[in-house]
This record gives sequence, C-alpha cells and structure tokens, in this order.
Amino acid sequence: MQKYTPENIALLTKGPEPAPQSDIREQTQVKKPTTKASANKIIGSVLQGGVILSAVVITLGLLLLPIHPGGLSVQRLLNFPETLAQVGQGLFILRPQAVIALGLLLLIATPVIRVAVSIITFAFERDRQYVVITCIVLAILLFSMFLLGSITTNPVSYTHLTLPTILRV
Repeated sequence: MQKYTPENIALLTKGPEPAPQSDIREQTQVKKPTTKASANKIIGSVLQGGVILSAVVITLGLLLLPIHPGGLSVQRLLNFPETLAQVGQGLFILRPQAVIALGLLLLIATPVIRVAVSIITFAFERDRQYVVITCIVLAILLFSMFLLGSITTNPVSYTHLTLPTILRV
C-alpha cells in the first residue's frame, strides 16, 4: 500500500510533466499541400478530363455511324466536315462525322486549355516569370492555329479554321 505524502499528492494532481513545446508543435502541425502540387493536380485533371471527354465524344460518333441512315459506306466514312460551321451544322442533325470531328477538336484543344490553366495557376503562385513565358507559349499556339492555318497557295484567301488545317498543325 502506498503512502500519500504531500509530494505524491502534488504529482497526482499535477499530472505528468508536459512535453517540450517543440514536440507538441511537430505533432499537431498539419502539413499544408504545396501550391506546386495542387497546381500540378489541377493541370493533370484538365488534361485527363479533356482526353476522357474527347474519347467519349468520338466513341459516341462511332456508335452513331452504323445506326445513321446510309450505313457504313466508304464514301460516308471519308466525308468529314471541313469547317467549324459544317461541324456545327452536322451536330444539329447528329451527323456522326460531325460528332467525331468535335471529339477531335476537343482533343486538339486540350493542350491549349492546359496552357491557359497554367497561366492562371502561375498567377496564383505569383510567379511572374512563368506567367510571361506561358503567355508567350499560348500566343504562339493560337497564332499558329488561327493565322498560320489560313495560309494557302491562294494569296486572296481569308482566315478560316478547317479541320484538315487543324490536323496539320
């Protein structure tokens, strides 16, 4: 049987000695995710989402091919819309080639959207150097798609965006 002395009573009411402050801070400190890791996660999600969406749209177009009037003739398979206006018109009547072309356009647009999202993430990180570099990359991409894509052998041509032109870029 233990005798209760004033020292023992003081220890019982006081409790164990507290841990040093540095140990408590290390144990209770929650690590925040770094902005680089979250930025990479966002950019990765954009790329993954764009590819998945594109694959779903292309698959939908491929599934529409046999059930659409006209079947799977060679002429139908090779008759794709050449301009954005033709893609839009074809989508209104659910023309399979237009749906497939939309899926291809989404796939081509995915890296461009990734660059635009990178600008935003670098801006949130306050990394001016990468914002400027990424803006230049986006400008080059857009310039090559919309302006260089319209250059043809005909000097009187006007700026237009066609599916074969995009696929060449």
